[in-house]
Amino acid sequence: MLEIGGKTFTSRLLLGTGKYPDAETQQQAVEASETNILTFSVRRFDVFAKEQTNPLAALDLSRYDLLPNTAGAKTAEEAVRLARLARASGMCDMVKVEVIGCDKTLLPDPIETLRAAEELIKDGFIVLPYTSDDLLLARRLEELGCHAIMPAASPIGSGQGILNPLALSFIIEQMTVPVIVDAGIGSPADAAYAMELGADGVLLNSAVAHANDPVKMAQAMKLAVEAGRLGFEAGRIEKKRYATASSPTTGISRP
Repeated sequence: MLEIGGKTFTSRLLLGTGKYPDAETQQQAVEASETNILTFSVRRFDVFAKEQTNPLAALDLSRYDLLPNTAGAKTAEEAVRLARLARASGMCDMVKVEVIGCDKTLLPDPIETLRAAEELIKDGFIVLPYTSDDLLLARRLEELGCHAIMPAASPIGSGQGILNPLALSFIIEQMTVPVIVDAGIGSPADAAYAMELGADGVLLNSAVAHANDPVKMAQAMKLAVEAGRLGFEAGRIEKKRYATASSPTTGISRP
């Protein structure tokens, strides 16, 4: 079970809702993923404009916990404003804080992320910040009271997978709150690897929405996350320099 801010979830896969070719594919992919948590950008629609098209209209939202995110924010003030808009619409008190510091790489701004997280925690939000894979930044966010840490595997939407597994493993080892690997996941192998490292969950969007068959990929990601977690819990064998016979070498008859 995945626990975040007093909430319990059976799935460790968090799924984004944008970029699908159409609403039917989005609905089928979400169904296939068996996720409990859906994330979406608050900026994708005006939560108070009733006449505007709802990008989540095809989904039965009563079955999911919503995780509004502050994508597009470049300052702490913007992120806080977007989070408060989502709360005012009655969506959720849980928010993914995303403050972009570089338009080319879409890497997060650590200073603004810290400022936004501090303000939202004071407001009583359940805060999940999107961060780089910097251990000391993760520590500072945890000390503030963040309810999960979401380090990037690689730049958003790049599909490059986990570029620095050592840095991610340092964060996973030292955090007492859940670590959700976010951004850059490109394949089921990447998702399984993140879970094998000991991550508590994986959040992804483009890898599913931009796949040739998003519904199949959603199912593949679900299975990869489950397999990676089982592998982590089971404990892999140690790597050795030389071969070791698979069959027993004692208690067998001589040739």
